[in-house]
Amino acid sequence: QVQLVESGGGSVQAGGALRLSCVASGNMYSSYRMGWVRQAPGKEREGVGRIDSDGRTIYADSVKGRFTVSRDNAKNALYLQMNSLEPEDTAMYYCAALLGRTYCTGNYGGYCYWGPGTQVTVSS
Repeated sequence: QVQLVESGGGSVQAGGALRLSCVASGNMYSSYRMGWVRQAPGKEREGVGRIDSDGRTIYADSVKGRFTVSRDNAKNALYLQMNSLEPEDTAMYYCAALLGRTYCTGNYGGYCYWGPGTQVTVSS
């Protein structure tokens, strides 16, 4: 019943910036955790950053200081501001959500809901 859709991906030069958005189909006020997960060809999935209902955030070391995760519950939206992009950031970026505190074990990060992804390509 809950659907997530990402937007804002594209191709940029190294050092550039992009802002990804994720819009949920319904009220995500009760969401405990929302985050961004990326996967590049030939690499494992990586949790980029997440934000919990209390505003607490964590980031992967590879993006800390460059990326910022935020959410707007009134707009059912999640955002990822990406600055100082590097070719290594090239990947498909997925929006994911966890409602309440019931983890969907078996899914990456325990997230229950996922968007279809948006492609980010960074050239040198």
